[in-house]
Amino acid sequence: MNELPLPEPLVQRLKNIYRALEEDYDEVARQLQFSCSGCPDNCCDSYFLHYTYVEWAYLWQGLRELPPVRQKNILDRAGEVVRVCREELAHGRRPVVMCPLNENGLCVLYPYRLLVCRTHGVPAVMTLPDGRRLSFPGCYRCQEVVRGRENDAGVPFVDRTKLLQLLVMLESELLQGLHSPRPRIRMTIAEMLVKGPPTLT
Repeated sequence: MNELPLPEPLVQRLKNIYRALEEDYDEVARQLQFSCSGCPDNCCDSYFLHYTYVEWAYLWQGLRELPPVRQKNILDRAGEVVRVCREELAHGRRPVVMCPLNENGLCVLYPYRLLVCRTHGVPAVMTLPDGRRLSFPGCYRCQEVVRGRENDAGVPFVDRTKLLQLLVMLESELLQGLHSPRPRIRMTIAEMLVKGPPTLT
């Protein structure tokens, strides 16, 4: 299998993006006095979609660090998650299914988790290339924290725009020079696992 290469300098830049995002997240959480500690919910059952080959390849880099038996268990779970999600979507329902990387309430590939996983929780905004500004209210617990403060200009938020732009630049560098353009992807983590690592063909 001719896999899409993930050069170490690019990996380091991806880690820098993740680190900057975590710092922004932690600062907003600190200002809001918000924490996931003691939450009865688990965000890992949210239906998140992911869009970059670079994160897909990085996820597989992390998976391969696990023992083979554990990898197989995760991949088996991923196949079941994909099946359930497709069934739910076919019935017009948004899936609520635990991520196959979640074991006993924790992500087994936490250092390799994707950007969307890292941003969920606190309020965030993102400005699109056309100038439109998207707002994300955060998880339900964080919405409870800021309820009544919506009109307060002091409510902090994470601006994802710059870091997403840097991620897009990494994606372009990873894919440039390929003989044929890569199709756009729109996949869950389970689908990324079931399909295997991204390839050159």
